[in-house]
Amino acid sequence: MVPVCSSVSRVLPGSDIMMQLDDVVSSTISGPRVEEAMYRSIRWLDRCIAANRNPEKQNLFAIIQGGLDSGLRRKCLEEMTQRDVPGFAIGGLSGGEEKDHFWRMVTLSTDHLPREKPRYLMGVGYAVDLVVCVALGCDMFDCVFPTRTARFGSALVPWGSLPLKSKQFAKDFKAIDEKCDCPTCKRFTRAYLHALFKKDTAALHHLTIHNIAYQLNLMRSVRESILEQRFPQFVQHFMKTMYGSKEKYPRWAVEALSSVNITLE
Repeated sequence: MVPVCSSVSRVLPGSDIMMQLDDVVSSTISGPRVEEAMYRSIRWLDRCIAANRNPEKQNLFAIIQGGLDSGLRRKCLEEMTQRDVPGFAIGGLSGGEEKDHFWRMVTLSTDHLPREKPRYLMGVGYAVDLVVCVALGCDMFDCVFPTRTARFGSALVPWGSLPLKSKQFAKDFKAIDEKCDCPTCKRFTRAYLHALFKKDTAALHHLTIHNIAYQLNLMRSVRESILEQRFPQFVQHFMKTMYGSKEKYPRWAVEALSSVNITLE
């Protein structure tokens, strides 16, 4: 495995952050295969650390595994936090498991990770998941969701999403989001994009730009609310805007936020 890990530095010589090579299994399975993958990921982390040729400039993150097994995840956390790495990723989640299991494993992970090092939750991109998991202690995220959902004609907005391929938008001459300052919202209407989807793939590009802008604006607002010490109030406003009424809030999100003393009204 040393040659494989070593190749990461050569293939990505300019990367600021590199992920260790890990053994990934579905989050919906259990048993010996999850344990095997967890221990293998620990061994591979050591080999990747040894193979990193430029540790001063390239930050190699460990990836916490263990699936939905709290004992295995604790063991992985115990082992990997003994390594002197600049950051940690939380892996093995967001693969179809129940949300109640998801948030509890995120909390278990963040509770045992160093507070002074970044925590990167892999594969998470839904707006509600992002906000809740920031509250649970995560700093960084990645996901194909905003670009993939754009290819299906769905525009992300603070109150959910707009299926722009639907005929209801054929004569809707408003911007996707009148408060958004992305190039798509400044130049094109919902009706124009609806029509464009029928004949030109440029519609996918325009919607992708908007969705990425939406995600960036959301996380910028989250960061500002934390710096200004008003994050709980931000969460309240975000949830009300997204769902309209408390009765529609997802139970898992309410419970997760309550666990960090954010009570939704």
